[in-house]
Amino acid sequence: MPSVRERSQAIFARLAARYPDPRPALDFRDAWELLVATVLAAQCTDARVNQVTPVLFARWPMIADLAAADVAEIEDVVHSTGFFRNKAKNLKAAAQRVMEVYGGQVPRTMAELVTLPGVARKTANIVLGSAFHINEGIAVDTHVTRLAFRLGLTTSRDAVIIERDLMPLFDQAQWADINHYLVYFGREVCDARKPKCADCCLAELCPRKGL
Repeated sequence: MPSVRERSQAIFARLAARYPDPRPALDFRDAWELLVATVLAAQCTDARVNQVTPVLFARWPMIADLAAADVAEIEDVVHSTGFFRNKAKNLKAAAQRVMEVYGGQVPRTMAELVTLPGVARKTANIVLGSAFHINEGIAVDTHVTRLAFRLGLTTSRDAVIIERDLMPLFDQAQWADINHYLVYFGREVCDARKPKCADCCLAELCPRKGL
């Protein structure tokens, strides 16, 4: 049997051929918009977030605008994304911190990003990788968690441990893309309840852990 590293590279190659243009499903024009969209996407579909963010950014186009906004008004706009009170509070607080501490510029390091309210390591990885093309780690969401386990790339269900397990299996330049590939494939083929194993291009590389 090939090593886990060799199998991981084969998985990457097949998914890269399937998805030649990896990018987030969230709509964004800059790092701030991606950060906001990713915060809103927690426990919400990307499609719903993509309906909400144009309204939000039309109303508060600049970071300073959101920092000065009434939190109740932000709640009204983001209500349909769920957990709207906490999300609105965090977005306003994050905007204030970006303005006060980082001079109105979204920081470009993991250590700085995770100081923003509502931004944990997953969100920071997405912003760094997709907005700044800086790979400091691998964003681990529910799709990555499920597929990494089923593919035998980790034995854990904990995001921190999964990221630590995955990083040596892929080149650093591949870290942002493998997140996108696993998210796409998790949505299209490797469903949580009914995975389409018969139609899976990774079938011969997959030990089907937990299935």
